[in-house]
Amino acid sequence: MLPKRIRVDGLSTRYFQAGEGAPVLLLHGASLGSSADVWTRNLRPLAAHGLRVIAPDLPGFGGTDNPADHSVAYRRQFVLALMDAMDIPRAALVGHSQAGRVAIDLAFSDPQRVTKVVVLATGSLLPPLAEKAEAEGEEGGAQQPSLGDTRALLAGNLYNRALITPDELDLRHRMSVGKNFHAFLARRALKGKGGGKGAEAPWQRVPKCPVPLLMLYGENDRAQAAERARLAKEVTPQINLHLVPRCAHLVQWDAADAFADIAGPFLASG
Repeated sequence: MLPKRIRVDGLSTRYFQAGEGAPVLLLHGASLGSSADVWTRNLRPLAAHGLRVIAPDLPGFGGTDNPADHSVAYRRQFVLALMDAMDIPRAALVGHSQAGRVAIDLAFSDPQRVTKVVVLATGSLLPPLAEKAEAEGEEGGAQQPSLGDTRALLAGNLYNRALITPDELDLRHRMSVGKNFHAFLARRALKGKGGGKGAEAPWQRVPKCPVPLLMLYGENDRAQAAERARLAKEVTPQINLHLVPRCAHLVQWDAADAFADIAGPFLASG
């Protein structure tokens, strides 16, 4: 599948697209090397449910230009700007890891633009087992990664490490160096700045989500995700949350079929 390009807020933006129907945006996470390519095995299976599925490289990732503003707040604004550029009034949002927060925050701030939200492996949306909740990090080091570093980072996010083929590793590494590494350093420099603590923790807002919400977590994900997901179901039994077996942080890789089987009907339902 070949990527396409569109200009969004002055940035040349790379994206993949498949299918026709109700629009769904697939938003990748913020780890070094993340890009729209994490969704390529999911595009057609989701599109088969009668959906128009769009996976963009967010600003500073993949083949999209680096922005002047590397904040998460800008990435939220960029999602709406992308929708405007594509003439999409409303769309469902699927967010992996840190982008799960982006998706659910947009559902609260702009519910008229968001039809549904699917969250994949977003740690901050689960209740903590101890005092401090696990937030989504931006995995990577202070030096531009070697191929071995990229392999180690990718392996830490997968249960089935056989998925790390030479081609996948090469692609991930290319998305981890050069301008994308400089963007990663800029994001890391902003970490902890300007956030401020709200009255509620992110996970406490989940039951109040103003649009239909589906949450998927891997049973083998880091930061005790399985135990925390079970606690979330105990605290709020009505939430639509699934634990996926033999699956780590990259749910859409480890469990591509299960992801399509669960998320596809949810996204396609009226």
